[in-house]
Amino acid sequence: MSYASINTQALNGVTALQVNVEVHISSGLPALSIVGLPEAAVRESKDRVRAAIINSGFNFPMQRITVNLAPADLPKDGGRYDLPIAIGILAASGQIPDHNLAQFEFHGELALSGELRPVSGALPVALGAKKLQHTLILPEASAALAALINDANVLQANHLQKICSFFHQQNDLQRPSINAPETVIHSADISDVKGQHRAKRALEIAAAGRHNMLMVGPPGTGKTMLASRLPALLPPLTEQQAIDSAAIRSVSNQGFDIKEWMQRPFRAPHHTASGVALVGGGSSPKPGEISLAHNGVLFLDELTEFDRHTLDVLREPLETGTITISRAARQSEFPANFQLIAAMNPCPQGYNCDGKSLCQCTKEQQLKHRSRISAPLLDRIDIHIEVPAIDRKALADNTQIRETNITVKSRINHAYEKQLARSGKSNAELSSRETEKHCQLQTAEIKLLDQAMEKLKLSARAYHRILRMSRTIADLDDAENIQAKHLTEAISYRSLDRFMS
Repeated sequence: MSYASINTQALNGVTALQVNVEVHISSGLPALSIVGLPEAAVRESKDRVRAAIINSGFNFPMQRITVNLAPADLPKDGGRYDLPIAIGILAASGQIPDHNLAQFEFHGELALSGELRPVSGALPVALGAKKLQHTLILPEASAALAALINDANVLQANHLQKICSFFHQQNDLQRPSINAPETVIHSADISDVKGQHRAKRALEIAAAGRHNMLMVGPPGTGKTMLASRLPALLPPLTEQQAIDSAAIRSVSNQGFDIKEWMQRPFRAPHHTASGVALVGGGSSPKPGEISLAHNGVLFLDELTEFDRHTLDVLREPLETGTITISRAARQSEFPANFQLIAAMNPCPQGYNCDGKSLCQCTKEQQLKHRSRISAPLLDRIDIHIEVPAIDRKALADNTQIRETNITVKSRINHAYEKQLARSGKSNAELSSRETEKHCQLQTAEIKLLDQAMEKLKLSARAYHRILRMSRTIADLDDAENIQAKHLTEAISYRSLDRFMS
């Protein structure tokens, strides 16, 4: 037979799309042409495939070979098409049987020796193969990650020759073993933070309801230390959330380490990062920091050192939980349901501008410093907390008993379970209609919130965020209804609206 059709998949963001690799061998001068919108790495595969087939002990057909990657209007990039092209050529030339190839799907880059090299996006293609009921054949380095998908039929190989022997029924391909850690171990503990009781309380509220948080204070007060301990306090990931987060990492340039399975991502980009680095992009769109932080934490230290336009690209993803990257050739959507934790100094010199500290900034310098954060972005941050300098006596006191992660996380998990039972999501993710349903106030509390709205000049968005935060505080207090003390505490975390104005 001079024709063969091989199954594989292309990646568009974190979505795997079915692709058929059609191979036709006809008479004519020896040539290998690849059509179907291949990019440079795919066009170069003809040389890798030729050498791999020869070095694996097979004959490369000295005829005219046409390879079509269908659908033709879908861009194809990367080395993942080497293996399906090689299998297609061998099947079309009759060197391997083709009667059951339709049940299989192939991904892998070929070395000139015929060895298989890993490819990106093993998790998305495993999900796609499971949906199509295909048996997935992957390089050994990629198969272990794909095996994380329950009920996915995955086989692994390290050489083209072994795959061909499998179809000749001369040997079996092994299924990958899963080496994912059973438990998540965090070395950072909240008990390491001395003092800062109000900031730790705000961090507990942020963890329980997945609220965004901004910490303002001079250098050395523990802002970064507090932020780095948040992932250990967050409720555990569900299996689907873990798959979603790992899938994003698997299609990025960094890849995914299976040792990080079931761990919430923590991303802390430097303040020189560009807007594209944060949201993602490129001619072949890749996820940015906000997508890599999906279901986890995005920590922006030295917030006012970021370019203002760079920070403003966060506004839409903070509301929608997704980011769509549009290019002339394609459009890719990446999930970006992250929790924003930010830290900044009160002024350019880092001190509190209260007339009592060493600050020598002018009013103009202070306003310029604060104006790097736009009002719409600040409006999307639920908790604004001041982190003051630590008293030297408190810093040297090692006798005080401080709560550990176990104690604090038990309260957080209990509050989070209440939210899931009530609405199926965290309080920070409630829509406006859901907020009105689950965050109802009595007459006295409504009057208190109205007064705060007028005094602090808060927006309608801030109004709903205060209600959601009050609901989280009530959940931590194991209260069925939002009380005045819960609302008062929530309002107190918006006091920086005046500070930033």
